[in-house]
Amino acid sequence: MIITLAHLQIQSSKEEAFLAAAKLLTAASKQEEGNVSYDLKKDTEQTNMFTMVEIWSDMDAVERHNESAHFKAFAEQAPAFLAAPLSIQMFKGEELNMS
Repeated sequence: MIITLAHLQIQSSKEEAFLAAAKLLTAASKQEEGNVSYDLKKDTEQTNMFTMVEIWSDMDAVERHNESAHFKAFAEQAPAFLAAPLSIQMFKGEELNMS
């Protein structure tokens, strides 16, 4: 399982446009083969800070996602929204059975 955290500091004047673009991205990404989950979270302590939390079955799914039309369209728009450089963290993990 591959977990990606994409941290985005958004310009306050661009937040509405960012959210509209992110909504399209998340909806399309959730339909991709190999996607486990794909969610946008808003930070409660830092103004205009968002984190895209992605979970993929494997790196092949991540690579297919990165080549998808909806991801490329969002990546093309993203620089106009950002107030700071994008920060991305990737982790390899496994689900733990807590029962």
